[in-house]
Amino acid sequence: MREPLAASERLVLPFELRQKSRLRATTAAGTELALLLPRGTVLRHGDRLRTANGLIVEVQAAPETVTTARSDDATLFARACYHLGNRHVPLQVGPGWLRYLADHVLDRMVAELGLAFTHEQAPFEPEAGAYHQHGHAGSGVLLRQHGH
Repeated sequence: MREPLAASERLVLPFELRQKSRLRATTAAGTELALLLPRGTVLRHGDRLRTANGLIVEVQAAPETVTTARSDDATLFARACYHLGNRHVPLQVGPGWLRYLADHVLDRMVAELGLAFTHEQAPFEPEAGAYHQHGHAGSGVLLRQHGH
């Protein structure tokens, strides 16, 4: 894999804004950008964007209010993932934990399933989904070099 291009700017965005194909945004250094990406593009933490004038901007996932639920019981954990997925909830999954944007209705469901959970501020990077495409033909501005 190639070495990632060095970024000279950072763009910190919550998940909701990282899903938009058209967006006006401001980098951490105050540079204003207009993102024009192919429909369906989801920017991931670590992605790099090249502007029309050659500036390299690294995307960072902003900390957000999330619920993180944990379980050492594989069946219980799978059941919670199943029920959240059945509701089409964007879900981040790690070893023995799952994370979703905080929602009191989902929190109650997860608790009733038997998982312990906490609310926290953390970057939210949900699963891309089974039909996620890695290529982004046509834009020429999104540089995916981190191997997601």
